[in-house]
Amino acid sequence: MTRRWLDAPLLTIEHLTMRFGGLTAVNDVSFTVGRGDITALIGPNGAGKTTLFNCITGFYKPAQGRLALARKGGALARDVEALTQSARRHAGDLYLLERMPDFEIARDARIARTFQNIRLFSGMTVLENLIVAQHNTLMRASGLSLLGLIGWPRFRAAEEQAIDKARFWLDKIGLLDRADDPAGALPYGAQRHLEIARAMCTEPVLLCLDEPAAGLNPRESAELNDLLLSIRAELGTSILLIEHDMSVVMKISDHVIVLDYGKLIADGTPEEIRNDPRVIAAYLGVEDTEEAVQVLA
Repeated sequence: MTRRWLDAPLLTIEHLTMRFGGLTAVNDVSFTVGRGDITALIGPNGAGKTTLFNCITGFYKPAQGRLALARKGGALARDVEALTQSARRHAGDLYLLERMPDFEIARDARIARTFQNIRLFSGMTVLENLIVAQHNTLMRASGLSLLGLIGWPRFRAAEEQAIDKARFWLDKIGLLDRADDPAGALPYGAQRHLEIARAMCTEPVLLCLDEPAAGLNPRESAELNDLLLSIRAELGTSILLIEHDMSVVMKISDHVIVLDYGKLIADGTPEEIRNDPRVIAAYLGVEDTEEAVQVLA
């Protein structure tokens, strides 16, 4: 079976370790995220999944390890090694995330994320939430606000483009008719979709989703599957997601990573993970193999 994530991966994580005092939350974890793939990160509560996400997106600085993102294909291992040995954070389309602050990871490496708990601006309109996501572009076009105040044509053009992009994503998630409603007035499932649309307005090469199906009913989970598959198919965006809902993980993932107590215990295709006895024992915590396989189906 071809493993696309091994062929010129977008993100390579090597020997990542994160400690909080005497607690090792992530312990010597290595894996890759394929270009244009959907990679799922699963494991029991406390396995270190969100901590790993926080290292990738710059909220935490790991104790050791390397996180190399190659925005374009063809980056060679020696190029990453040369950058590692220098004092630079990035060169060309290579980025060493462990050396970068979170805002540079979002702006320059182009990694976007959502969180376990919804973090919309509930008092702003649905449309405004997507325009705010494009603040970097708008601030550059406005000359750090001065040119925006006097209505500079370049800023007006950028503002119109931002609105068009926001309306495109609202149409894609079926919320165009609610563009002027407060985001906090949306149903829970629609708020989840809006968060993903807001992240996509930054045009990420890697979209990191922390439990996007949490709290969704089966119909909403199926709609989420369709949305993520369309993002991958139409835009080529790589997706890394933490998820407990196996109906999402097993139906849409190309690649599944399993953590337990901060260590990587399995790495493979959904079919391989579904039948891995280490996953059955550690992730599900049940002794009945048939029961475990049914849960992972």
